[in-house]
Amino acid sequence: MKYLFVCISILARCSSVCAQNNVSHEQLQATITRLDMAHARAIFKGDVPALDSLMDDDVTVNHPTNRIVKEKQALLALINQGVIRYSAFERSPETFLFYKDMVVVMGSEVVVPASGAPDAGKTINRRYTNIWMLQAGRWRLAVRHANNVCSEL
Repeated sequence: MKYLFVCISILARCSSVCAQNNVSHEQLQATITRLDMAHARAIFKGDVPALDSLMDDDVTVNHPTNRIVKEKQALLALINQGVIRYSAFERSPETFLFYKDMVVVMGSEVVVPASGAPDAGKTINRRYTNIWMLQAGRWRLAVRHANNVCSEL
């Protein structure tokens, strides 16, 4: 977690530029929001072909199951094994940071793991950060961090 904050701090110091000169931040935000929500829908549905299309081959995910998954095929295997499976999934993007060829999205998620998945049936509040990168003319999810929010004592 400390590493994530260091990375975000470094990114925040960079000058904010739009990835494509002819695209406004509002247009780019709309595009990234559409992709971010398509990613959420694909996770919810277990849509492996859609996830394959949305994510970079070298995607790295700091997963809320306390493991770092460093490649797309390993992540897709977790979906196929039912480790990542939900009966409800709601994502709310809150903040967008714009950099050259990169957009960082931070927000919240509320998920309910499906039967057979860890924490099945429990409503879990989560914070997430998705980093979308422009590669060969396509925006792809390159880095994701999601952590479960602990309930207050």
